[in-house]
Amino acid sequence: MHSPSDLHRRPATPQQADVVLPATQWRAAARAHRARIAERTDPLMALHDDGLRHPVYDFLFTYYSQSAGSLQRWHPGLGVILADDSAGSAAAAEAEEFAQAPRHSWTHYRRVAPGEHPDAPEGGWTVDQETFAADRATGIAFIRDLLGRTAGRQARLGCFGLHEWAMAYRSEVHGVRHSTVPLRLGAKGTNAVVEGQRIRCTHFDAFRFFAPEARALNEEQPTRQTMRDMEQPGCLHGNMDLHKWAGKLTPAVPSELAADCFELAWEIREMDMKASPYDLVDWGFEPIRIETPAGRAEYARRQREFAVRGQALRARLLEATSRLA
Repeated sequence: MHSPSDLHRRPATPQQADVVLPATQWRAAARAHRARIAERTDPLMALHDDGLRHPVYDFLFTYYSQSAGSLQRWHPGLGVILADDSAGSAAAAEAEEFAQAPRHSWTHYRRVAPGEHPDAPEGGWTVDQETFAADRATGIAFIRDLLGRTAGRQARLGCFGLHEWAMAYRSEVHGVRHSTVPLRLGAKGTNAVVEGQRIRCTHFDAFRFFAPEARALNEEQPTRQTMRDMEQPGCLHGNMDLHKWAGKLTPAVPSELAADCFELAWEIREMDMKASPYDLVDWGFEPIRIETPAGRAEYARRQREFAVRGQALRARLLEATSRLA
């Protein structure tokens, strides 16, 4: 984190001064973004306030590191100056607080001094592209490589969500990950599905949670080391992870892109758990019965749709990383 004096000293680069947003415009964008995220997160936080946990959506905030509050904070992305016109205005100061305007405490932002840019006479704020690229160089390179390799592969649509079933295999011995909801077919029925279907999971961060006996049943044996070689655009969890990569590239990616990734992850998580062995009817989720031909066909159809959307977001994230090269 830079000191205020350091932030004032750093000159703008051409990449950081492409666009100047007037304060009224970026504050409105910040409020709209917060409302967009809050539409999903506020009911979930209210549930938590009542001492309840959600078996579907909590995953997006426990497995992934971004909090609801950090998701609601709006960022313009690279090449944008947020003009400052709040000096001496109580109303503007109140709006600034509501819209979570940039401050010195925001990591990877820098202050644009008054007069530094002709379209921002009172100064403003911009993402410190140079410092962000230097501080996150290793992570940016990994994300760029992973997303680029994944984008170049064909989507594989034959897994049918059996990773969740493999995690619940032999639950009579190992227990289950979601102990607050029952298994739809019971332990024996779940075991029978795992033993009667081909398991073809390519995603290491799902495979590593398989029950020990289920790991040997997987036709693929992904590892952390082979992750970049095995990720493919049909994988639900790989597409959910776009939310994670957008978070790691924040604030260099615009919040509109981050929100698109979050919403995709939210929808995929719903389908992931509908196709799981758990009975979630009491939570409002009708099952996708992947133990039946009709259920598998429905799963593959939706998986294909998510793959198309994921590829579009992957391309947008890759474009953002190219500006950080």
